[in-house]
Amino acid sequence: MSAIRVVLADDQALVRAGITALLTGDGDGIEVAGEASDGASAAALVRRIRPDVVLMDIRMPGTDGIAATRAIRADPGCRDVAVLMLTTFDTDDEVLGAMRAGADGYLLKDTAPEPLRAAVRAAARGEPVLSPGVTRQVMGHAAATPQPVTDPRLARLTARELQVLAALADGDDNTAVGRALSLSPETVRTYVHRILGKLDAASRAQLVAIAHRSGLAANHHRR
Repeated sequence: MSAIRVVLADDQALVRAGITALLTGDGDGIEVAGEASDGASAAALVRRIRPDVVLMDIRMPGTDGIAATRAIRADPGCRDVAVLMLTTFDTDDEVLGAMRAGADGYLLKDTAPEPLRAAVRAAARGEPVLSPGVTRQVMGHAAATPQPVTDPRLARLTARELQVLAALADGDDNTAVGRALSLSPETVRTYVHRILGKLDAASRAQLVAIAHRSGLAANHHRR
């Protein structure tokens, strides 16, 4: 099995060196294929080498990580590249901004080595990487909205696709969603790809946000 190729984007060389050591120290099939110290360089590097996963800092000089993520998502050739935000900050503005830009996940820099490696492997498989705290922030943001606002694009989904979208709201992986809906993980993966296309969404994290904004998550939890 080929190694998972990762690009690191962080303005601090010492941080990049530390993350590289954490990712590759156990010889578990993860390699750092490139590094960048700002968002513009990161986006250019990703377009050039097409890694499996990008670990993207948010606050960098010049082009920040959110703008870089938006640029990566605008390139059709990078659609299969997973972007994980890895940052010290977990404010609402930054979490929601990263998700709206198309980030596939959001981790804090105090994440322990094995969960970090597990997150990279999950992202490479197309699985969600949202920590429980970040999922709670998304849910809290949705709860602060007086009334759910149904996304008109939901009309494009079948009844079963709506069920899958609602089940994604907790940030669970394909196995957990499949267990809840009596589907195989492979079938859930197929549904997720189909829903991403129908909703013009760039990442699974965006699907979580859409489910909460539209009230699907609340309906799912009342069952």
